[in-house]
Amino acid sequence: MAKDIRVRYAPSPTGLLHIGNARTALFNYLYARHHGGTFIIRIEDTDRKRHVEDGERSQLENLRWLGMDWDESPETHENYRQSERLELYQKYIDQLLAEGKAYKSYVTEEELAAERERQEAAGETPRYINEYLGMSEEEKAAYIAEREAAGVIPTVRLAVNESGIYKWHDMVKGDIEFEGGNIGGDWVIQKKDGYPTYNFAVVIDDHDMQISHVIRGDDHIANTPKQLMVYEALGWEAPEFGHMTLIINSETGKKLSKRDTNTLQFIEDYRKKGYLPEAVFNFIALLGWNPGGEDEIFSREELIKLFDENRLSKSPAAFDQKKMDWMSNEYIKSADLATIFEMAKPFLEEAGRLTDKAEKLVELYKPQMKSVDEIVPLTDLFFSDFPELTEAEKEVMSGETVPTVLEAFKAKLEAMSDDEFVAENIFPQIKAVQKETGIKGKNLFMPIRIAVSGEMHGPELPDTIYLLGREKSIQHIESMLEKIR
Repeated sequence: MAKDIRVRYAPSPTGLLHIGNARTALFNYLYARHHGGTFIIRIEDTDRKRHVEDGERSQLENLRWLGMDWDESPETHENYRQSERLELYQKYIDQLLAEGKAYKSYVTEEELAAERERQEAAGETPRYINEYLGMSEEEKAAYIAEREAAGVIPTVRLAVNESGIYKWHDMVKGDIEFEGGNIGGDWVIQKKDGYPTYNFAVVIDDHDMQISHVIRGDDHIANTPKQLMVYEALGWEAPEFGHMTLIINSETGKKLSKRDTNTLQFIEDYRKKGYLPEAVFNFIALLGWNPGGEDEIFSREELIKLFDENRLSKSPAAFDQKKMDWMSNEYIKSADLATIFEMAKPFLEEAGRLTDKAEKLVELYKPQMKSVDEIVPLTDLFFSDFPELTEAEKEVMSGETVPTVLEAFKAKLEAMSDDEFVAENIFPQIKAVQKETGIKGKNLFMPIRIAVSGEMHGPELPDTIYLLGREKSIQHIESMLEKIR
C-alpha cells in the first residue's frame, strides 16, 4: 500500500520570500494538490543569529498573495516551529548518546580553527578528527573532567560510519551516492546553545510529521547523506528526495544572485510594483518544470492538473525578467478593468493624478503595462511638459504636408463644442481632414499623433486626444506648428 503523500515547505525566517524559495514552496504545493496529498508549512528557526523579526509573517503573507493555501502550519498546529520542539530533539539526542551513536565533543572553536589551518597548509581535505582518538578510558575521563572544570560547554557529534555508503534514488536526478568517509568526519548534531543543527532537526521533524517526499533545491544535495545517517542511527525509513536544479540568470548564465540588480527577486517587490499574483505564480511554475506543448499561460487549476514530477528539469532553470514581464503584460491585458484600476489607484494618488479621468487613463494604457506602477510614467504626457522629440519624430514632422494636416485638424477641434468633444467624435474629424486635404495613412495620422502626444506610437489616438482635453490638444498643435514653420 502506497503511503500518504505529505510534503512540506520549511523556510527559515531569515528574510523576505525569494524567488528560489517561492519555487520550492510552489512545487511542493503543486505536487501535493496534484496527488491529493497534504501540504505543510513548518518554520525552521533554529538559526537564532540570522533570525529576522517579521520573517515568518513575510513568508506566509507572500505565499498567500501568490495564491497558495496549506493544510497544516504554525497558524493552526502547535509545535510547527523548531524553537517549540527542543524537548523532542533532546529526547533523540539523549537516545543516541545512550546508544553510543553520538558523543559529547569538548574541542574548542580555536582548536578547530588551528587544526583546519594545519590541514590546509598540509594540502589535506579539512575534516574533524575525533578528539578521543588513541585515548584509553581513563585518559578520556580525565580529558572530559579537565574540560568541564575549565567551563568548556560541549557540542554533541554523531559518530559517522566512515565505511558506509549513503545512496538514494532522486526524483529529479536519478541515483546518487556518497561515501561516509567524504562527509568531513563526525559532525555536530547539537550546538553549544542546546539548539540542534539543521541536518539533525530536519530529520526528526520530517519523521515526526510523516513527510513522504522532500522536494527542495539542489544546494541541499550535500545535506542528504548527513540526514540519511540520522535516519540510519535512529532506525527510521527515510522519505523520497527530489532536488530541483539551480535557477540561473538568463543574461549572465550564472546562479541567480541577490546582486543581480536587473531582476526582481523578492515576491514582495512584485507585490509592491503591481504585478498580478497569478502571473508570478504561472512564471515561477515554469522555472525548472515543463508541462509539455507550446502553451505558457496556465491558471492555478490547470497547473495543478498538469503537474508531473517526472517533467522536472535536469538542467538549470533560466530566470528571464523579460519573459516575466511579457507574461505579466498578458495577464494585465486580459484582467478586468475594475481590478487593474483598483491596483492603480494608490500609484495615481501618490503622483497626484487620481482625477475624474483616471479610470479612462488606466483603460487606455492597460494593454501596455507589465506592472501597474507603470501607470505613472505612461500618463506623464497628461500631467507633465511636452516631451523632447526623437530624431525619427523630427523627420516625420519635417514632411511637406504636415502643416496642412495640423492646420486642418486644429480648425476641426476649435469648431467642436465641449459637449461634442468626446472620444467617439474625434475619429470622424480626422477622417474629415483626410477628405478635405486628400492626405491619408501615415502622412495623416502620424503628424497628428506626434503633435498632440510627442510620440510616434501609443494608445488609440482619439482616446489620447480626448483625455488630453480640447484646450491642451489645440495648444500642443499650435506649439508644433510654430516649431515647423
